[in-house]
Amino acid sequence: MVFRRATGELEEAVLRFVWAMDAPVTPAEVHESVAPDLAYTTVMTVMTRLHQKGRLERERRGRAYAYWAPDGEASHRAGQMRNQLSSADNRDAVLSSFVEKLSDAEAAELRRLLTEHESS
Repeated sequence: MVFRRATGELEEAVLRFVWAMDAPVTPAEVHESVAPDLAYTTVMTVMTRLHQKGRLERERRGRAYAYWAPDGEASHRAGQMRNQLSSADNRDAVLSSFVEKLSDAEAAELRRLLTEHESS
């Protein structure tokens, strides 16, 4: 039986790996660590697409490219949140629902960040 990854799952795994590295990585390194069960060309294609989407930068390293993330995970996740919020019909309701589901610690951190932002 062949199990398929959900759409975007491989992209997510590749991004997580790249974020964790201190230096640019090649598709071969990602293939070996993230998806050795897939064809090397599949991983290479995903990395090329992430580059085309602006999520990865790259430079020539021999015959291959080495890739790195121009933004960290926090910036990427914040962008996803902004995109989701901007596509909502009722932004206030979405924000309210989000805040209602925060833990006490998360709510306190959000309050701290908002206060810090207001004073800057």
